[in-house]
Amino acid sequence: MNMMASVGEPPELKRYSGIQRAAALLLALGQEHGIPIWQQLKDDEIKELSASISSLGRVPAVVVEYLLSQFSVEVSGVATLHGSYETTERLLEGVLAPERVKDIMEDIRGPSGRTMWDKLSNVSEGVLAGYLKTEHPQTVAVILQKLKPDHSARVLAALPRDFGTEVVMRMLNTETVQKDVIIQVEQTLRSEFMTNLSRSAKRDPHEAMAELFNALDRATEEEMLSALDERAPDAAERIRSLMFTFEDLGNLLPSAIQLIVRNCNKRELALALKGAPEVMRRVFFGAMTERAAKLLRDDMASMGPVRARECEAAQANLVALAKDLGDRGEIVLNDPKSDDAMIY
Repeated sequence: MNMMASVGEPPELKRYSGIQRAAALLLALGQEHGIPIWQQLKDDEIKELSASISSLGRVPAVVVEYLLSQFSVEVSGVATLHGSYETTERLLEGVLAPERVKDIMEDIRGPSGRTMWDKLSNVSEGVLAGYLKTEHPQTVAVILQKLKPDHSARVLAALPRDFGTEVVMRMLNTETVQKDVIIQVEQTLRSEFMTNLSRSAKRDPHEAMAELFNALDRATEEEMLSALDERAPDAAERIRSLMFTFEDLGNLLPSAIQLIVRNCNKRELALALKGAPEVMRRVFFGAMTERAAKLLRDDMASMGPVRARECEAAQANLVALAKDLGDRGEIVLNDPKSDDAMIY
């Protein structure tokens, strides 16, 4: 097909914004024909286009054809394009100096997320607050305004109270932040915080092992921990401190227990409490109405003898439910090492 021929605007084109159309065009032009254009762009323009290229995915042939015809370039044999981080990096390597390519790709790819603010959203509030408390309140105000409200709120709560109050005052009195100020903050975060974070971001293997042990049945868990007590007592103690167990539900407030009761399978709740110590039973009964508690006690009594492993499985399911509610933000699971293991 002759790409110079007049081509009507395809319906698929409506799905692409202006920046996405420019990104698709530059991807189609490739290194050889795209170099003159890339060399005329500023760094922020390159980053914006690179981020768009890396997230394009497949571009229909009719869209490629239309964009190229509009650009007055004849191209043959193009079926589809596929924009990805890899194709973006290869494209830039033929156009820019290696240092610039590295900086741009790190900025759009990151450990988790395509922008600096995406990356920060994947940093725990404790780690981020620990870094921000040494910064100027105005800088912190700019950063918190760029984060998602729920994450920003958790970071704010983790800051020292007086410092956090000062940050809030800055956020209330801050007018529209200039783009160059935001760029400067991003550069500081990238060069100082994210670089240091990436060096220390390796996950503690004890945390992964604690999650694995949480999923084991009680007998296997105790057997494995007993074996570790003999061969690596420090590791066993560390794993125990990180594990979240059925007994840890006792740290919940009554309102959170009520939420679990509303969302759980009632037979599993009866099984879990039938095999639980009296102190845990009181936690759940105390969060229920007198009538609901009586019905639950009746269900437990009518079960007769049950296997211990059934009770343990039901307890594990309640723990899993609590974690799921925590992931949805309805229950906040704190660091198990903290004195306040959970808050609602």
